[in-house]
This record gives sequence, C-alpha cells and structure tokens, in this order.
Amino acid sequence: MGTKIILVLCYILLAPFLGGILEGFDRKISARMQGRVGPPIRQPFFDVIKLFKKQYIVVVHSVHFLLLSYLAFMILTGAMFFAGADLMLCFFILSTAATFLYFAAVITNSPYSTIGSQRELVQMMAYEPAVLLTAVGFYISTGSFNVRTIIQQDYSLIMKMPGFFIAFVFIMTIKMRKSPFDTAASHHPHQELVKGITTDMGSKNLALFSITEWYENVFLMGVVALFIVNKNPWSYLAAVLVILAIYFLEILIDNTSARMKYELMLKMTWIVTLLTAGVNLLILMLIA
Repeated sequence: MGTKIILVLCYILLAPFLGGILEGFDRKISARMQGRVGPPIRQPFFDVIKLFKKQYIVVVHSVHFLLLSYLAFMILTGAMFFAGADLMLCFFILSTAATFLYFAAVITNSPYSTIGSQRELVQMMAYEPAVLLTAVGFYISTGSFNVRTIIQQDYSLIMKMPGFFIAFVFIMTIKMRKSPFDTAASHHPHQELVKGITTDMGSKNLALFSITEWYENVFLMGVVALFIVNKNPWSYLAAVLVILAIYFLEILIDNTSARMKYELMLKMTWIVTLLTAGVNLLILMLIA
C-alpha cells in the first residue's frame, strides 16, 4: 500500500516536470534537425509561468472548468496506472479526459476552434481502436487487466505482442499531436487551423492545457514501458531506453512529415491497427 501511494505521489508531483523536460528536449532536438540553435531545455516551464502571469481574459466561462476537468481526469488516469490498477479502466478515463477537451474547444464561437474540435473527434475515432485492442492484448497474454499483474511476468510482453506495440506507437503520433497527424491543433500559427482547438485558450487556460499534455505524455510513455517491464530489474533500464528511442522517433517523424488530411489519417490508422494489432490478436487467440 505504501509503495502505491509513493508511486501515485511521484506521478502527480513529478510528471509535469518530466513532461516539461521532454518537451524541452523535443524543441532543442527539433531545432538542431532544422539547423537552428533552439531554445533552452527549460523554455516550456518559462512559457507556462508566463502564461499564468498574463491577464486572464474569459471567452466562455465554462472553458476553464472543462479544462480543469480535463486535467483532473488525466491526473486520475496516470495515478491509477502507476498504482497498478485496471488498465482498461485507465484507458476509459483517458477517453473521458479527451471528451472534456473536445467540449472545451467546441463551446467557443471561433470557427478555427470549432473545426479543430471536430477533427479532435476524428482523431479519437482513429486511435481508440488501437488503445482498446492494446488493453485486450495484455489481457489475453496475462489473463488480467491489472497493471501489477502485467509487470510481474517472466518475460517482456513485447515478445508476444509486437503487433500491439507497433499499433500503439503509431497512434502515439496522434496523441502527442505530431506531424503528420496534428490535424486538430497545428504547431504553428500560420498553418491552416491557426491553433485549432487551442485558438481561444489564452493565459491560464493554455497553461492548463500544456500541463495536462505533459501528464498525458508521461502516461503514454508508461504504457510503452508496460511492454518491456517484467520481473527482471534490468527490464526497467531497458524500458527507459525504449522510451527514449520512441520519443526520438516521434520527434524525427514530426520533423520529416507534412500534415495530412484527417480522412487519410483515419484510413491509415485503422489499416495499420488492423494489420498489426488485429493480426497479433488473432494469433494470440489461436495459441491461447
């Protein structure tokens, strides 16, 4: 019980710092790939602090409540995951958090925010099958949705679930809002959607959105580690190395890909999910 509490507190207190540092390295590495020096690693924290200090101008009062709910459900998702709770329940709460983000964007009067929120729904349609199939894959492989049971296996489950791993890493590009799948919230203000779902999120609201994204990225990296971690203590080091490799891969894809249309994103994601996780699921069911 004491270990669970420590892990939960570590996630709640340290995940924003870890997520912010990862974003700082993201910006620095992206800049070097583009031939620039780039901002300091601490720049994401400076940006959030500056947003909290700016004048708070309300577009729609309920946006702040919805973003706070988005943050709360994301914290709950990660807290339950690192406490070793039910993985399927964690994914359901993750989907609930994404729904609050959609509502926060759609209730404003901005056409850019409205279009971004509609595309956010399409993104959810694209990645949800892979997310749910991942939970099912862990259940078939271990007989349990419980995270504590999953990490107590004698070997890394990626050996039985390579297709699920590929599918989950593929949809992480959507969840992390990287090109070519950043259809709901473009990275740069001169692009088609201006800033998409974050168009009307200013000062404190945008800061809350950024912090929530840091929490989510740490949770996603935790799920990646779930494929690697087992009874062997060295598997934790292997998981860290895999996480760093996957994060670098996402940065590389982001800097070498142009944003595609959301229709193509939906088709491509479902095809990859079917050919990887779907085939892997059939094989597991046949050998079970």
